[in-house]
Formats: sequence, structure tokens, C-alpha cells
Amino acid sequence: MPTLQFAEIRSAALAALKQVDVPEAFAIEQVDLLLEAELRGVPSHGLLRLERIVRRIRNGVANPNTEGKHTWRQQSFLEVDGERGLGPVVANHALNALMERASASGIALAAIKNSNHIGMLGWYVERCAAVGFSTIALSTSEALVHPWGARQAMIGTNPIAIGVPTGGKPFMMDTATSVVSMGEIHDHALRNVPIPDHWALDENGSPTTDAHAAKKGAIAPFGQAKGYALGLAFELIVASLSGTAIGRDVRGTLDEDQVCNKGDIFIVIKGPHRDLQGYLDAIRSTAPAEGFGAVLIPGERGRACREQRLTDGIPIADEVWRKLQDLASAAA
Repeated sequence: MPTLQFAEIRSAALAALKQVDVPEAFAIEQVDLLLEAELRGVPSHGLLRLERIVRRIRNGVANPNTEGKHTWRQQSFLEVDGERGLGPVVANHALNALMERASASGIALAAIKNSNHIGMLGWYVERCAAVGFSTIALSTSEALVHPWGARQAMIGTNPIAIGVPTGGKPFMMDTATSVVSMGEIHDHALRNVPIPDHWALDENGSPTTDAHAAKKGAIAPFGQAKGYALGLAFELIVASLSGTAIGRDVRGTLDEDQVCNKGDIFIVIKGPHRDLQGYLDAIRSTAPAEGFGAVLIPGERGRACREQRLTDGIPIADEVWRKLQDLASAAA
């Protein structure tokens, strides 16, 4: 697994998107999202997805030339037709509109359909929190998670991210409602590394440590019945508000040739206008339990990883780097 500098990786990734005629500004948004995941130690949402994005553009199920179409259905309800655009391009354009509207109305919501995979949700909510907006992001996926007590995948990994201005660095949390994302299963399979025995079932509904078998099976909900309940609730509200597919009908984030029909929801709220750092500092100063070196605020481990990798370089799986180089050289 080579360790490479940020600038070298970014240059290769941008070159890969250039070959499929992605406008430079849109390519930068897509690549910066993927690289942010790599910097924060989340390779499941990083560069391993780039080859699929390129193939989806070639296959006509991703449109690299649109930011999406906006229709305000109510004063604070924005309906977004992504027009098959790149996920981060469509999402960022929607968030810009929401922040402008929330500045006047206090709150605004976007329901997005017909877009592509938007990647790590924390990237978006942290961006908004940094300029004074609390933000909630929800998304759905293919049916990859089994209901608690079942053996078959019926629900998406359905992540949630929340960003809050604090008077200092923004608070940001980002988690799937499954034990892990399917991207993390793919990352383990790519590196031929076993997964823990509580992560997933194989296609026969039996627990497995084989990441390749888990790709054909079902991921467990986090927190047993509680994660199942949250994942189902998010599935229902996102699909209902955005008018997108639900459950086993969802396609387009793990394949190369299906139109993406999952949904995304962003809720942007102006404020809060108060200093929350004292409370967060009080949490940090709490005596750690046995086995813990310190009490951290969600997102801090990723920030520390980011700073280190910007200096020391980013470890990239051999196969991911080889494919990225192939895509970049084809564009030369």
C-alpha cells in the first residue's frame, strides 16, 4: 500500500475525470469529496469509487454537465431534480440555495432525486456549519441491511450527518445506521482482509468474516433493534419527501449502468448564535474510562487523521492506485 502526497493523488484523479469531459469546477468538487474521505481515514467513501463514477458517466447514467434543476414548492421546501448529475455537484448547488433561503427564513429543506452518490455526508454539514448553519443530512442506498431478526437485506445503510456551529471548530457527526457501510466491506474485499464476525451475513443468511461473501449478503444494523428502527425511519422519510425508490427497488450507487434512484435530504437552519465550546471542552476534560486515552468529540479523530495525512501522505490500496493511474494515463 503506497503512501502518496495529496497533490499527486488529486492531480491523477482530476486527470481521470477530464477524460470523460467533466467540467473542471465540477471535477474539483467530486475529487475533493473523495479525497476528504481518504484524508479522514474513510477509504470506503474515497478513491475506490472513482472508477465506478467514470464508468457511470461513460454508460450515460451520470451526467457530468449539470448542477440539477431547482423548484421551490413552498417558501422553505426545495425540490431538486438532479438530472443525473454528479452527487457532490448537485448537493453543493442545493446547499448554496438552502443557505441563502435560510438566511432569510431561518430554515430550509431540500429533497433531492435523480442524482448520483453524494459520498461522505459529513463533508457537507461541516461546510455549512463553518459558515453559521446547523445542518442535517440524510441519504438512502440500495437494500444492504437486514432488519433486526431477519436474514435478508431489505433496508439501506441510510446514513445521517449533523453539523452545528460552535463558536470554534464546527461539531460534525456522520454515521450509517448499519454497523458499517457497504463501501467498507468493498474496501476489505479489495485488500483481502477479513471482516469482524458481527458485521454481516452471507447470501444464505449466515454470519461471515469473508468480505467477498458479505458483498452478496446483508450488513447488520448498528445497535441491533435501535439501528434497525432508525434506518427504517430514515428510509421512509427520505423516500417520501424526495419521491424516490425504496427498499429493494433502489439502484445506482454500487453498479455502473443503472440510473441512480435513491434520495437525499438536507435541512439547513440558521444558527445557533452562541458559544458551545465550553460545553465541548467540559466533555473533553472528563476522565476517560479504562482502555481509553482521552474523551473525544465526534469528528475529532478524523480531523487529526486529516492533518497528519496532509503532512505525511495518504496510504492508498495498491489496486486503487493502479486503477487511478490507468485512468489518468488514458486521459493524457
